[in-house]
Amino acid sequence: MRIVVINGPNLNLIGTRSPEIYGSTSLEELDDLCRSWAADVGTDVDTYQSNHEGDLIDRLHAARDADGVVINPGAFTHYSYAIRDAIEAIGIPTVEIHISNVRDREPWRRISVVSDVCVTTIFGRGIVGYRHAIRHLVARAAWPVETITYGPDSDNVGDLRIPHGPGPHPVAVLLHGGFWRATAARDLLDSVAVVLTGHGWATWNVEFSRVGSGGGWRATTADVATAVSSLAQFAEGHELDLERVIAVGHGSGGHLALQAAVGARDPRISAVAALAPIGDLEAAHRAGIGSDAVDAFTRRTPEQSPERYAAASPIKNLPIGVPLLVVHGDEDDQVPAAISRSFAGRAADEGDTVVYHEFEGVGHDDLVDPATPAWAKIVEEIDRLR
Repeated sequence: MRIVVINGPNLNLIGTRSPEIYGSTSLEELDDLCRSWAADVGTDVDTYQSNHEGDLIDRLHAARDADGVVINPGAFTHYSYAIRDAIEAIGIPTVEIHISNVRDREPWRRISVVSDVCVTTIFGRGIVGYRHAIRHLVARAAWPVETITYGPDSDNVGDLRIPHGPGPHPVAVLLHGGFWRATAARDLLDSVAVVLTGHGWATWNVEFSRVGSGGGWRATTADVATAVSSLAQFAEGHELDLERVIAVGHGSGGHLALQAAVGARDPRISAVAALAPIGDLEAAHRAGIGSDAVDAFTRRTPEQSPERYAAASPIKNLPIGVPLLVVHGDEDDQVPAAISRSFAGRAADEGDTVVYHEFEGVGHDDLVDPATPAWAKIVEEIDRLR
């Protein structure tokens, strides 16, 4: 597989241009990182940068024999229909990427004329967003995906992958992390989707409104509920077994998975696999996770009573009512393992069936990286939930 990474105007100056926005990594260093990240997933990368629109179009045309494109069009993002048409014309999967959080800057930066011809847009993750873009293209090539709209909003979409062989297939609803923020998206669980589909699960990797894109705990949890219930609309045509639906969530997605199943809120959910979940919002608030992400998600201020978190916090709504798999790494520097340890114990005390694993030497993102040793055990446990 070969991917072409294209950078547009002024990106030759990253590392020195506004490092507080774009970071201190130079373009040469970024190119080296992209090649290294690609090698990690068995892929080759060609890199290119130009400040000239015509040169970028020519490079896109030359990429027609590649398997995917990652493009940061720079300021051309906002007005170059010529680049948009070139992306559409070459007809290969293309990821639009931006280093900074363009939704949190000047209003004109929020406009993209190329996004509708790209398979996804990644923004606000810094340089590591290029790694995520490469991995997204690899995952798309690894297993065919059908993107389905499940609701009226632009974020109401999901990627459905169907395993080989006859159905009906058990379903894993995947809910990504990222502290409920718009800079995180479902591409973070692409690799998980591919592996679980290979294990015989139909995977429904869903997007939902997030903080910065109209989300908050009420809107976001409502989207998740709609995404789960929407399975009934296409279950027959894809041979889905709606008697075997599990919610698999990572980080803040683990919180959403637990909340979706509280008290059999959705009877389709037969089990939950919560990977480093934020199962206790009050404890997470005290720990200051994600730069006060809990307050942004619940729209509470630090001065307000912790009891105000109750409706949105899984630990305040026990028992969940379905079998639970809870896993955490003891070197998680984003969500303290103590939160899951306490949650799992309380859930068991309240009558839930809980399997808890705390992995030594494992960090937050290791739990959703199929290349790590912990992942093999996680998949084994998820398979037991079918």
